[in-house]
Amino acid sequence: MAVSYKKLWKLLIDKDMKKSDLERRSGITHYALGQLSQGKDVSTEVLGKICETLGCSIDDIMEFIPDDE
Repeated sequence: MAVSYKKLWKLLIDKDMKKSDLERRSGITHYALGQLSQGKDVSTEVLGKICETLGCSIDDIMEFIPDDE
């Protein structure tokens, strides 16, 4: 099962924020932001910081995409 962070990128656009703004405001590392940009797994701590910063819940920033069988 793959992870998609398209909802996060749309939310950033809606809030007129850049990825660098999110990195600075939430305190996540540049490495973690890179992992998100590549659709890779990140820790729940990173996701929690993002949700707290954006005032949203986890399902507002990510979704699981089933693998094609």
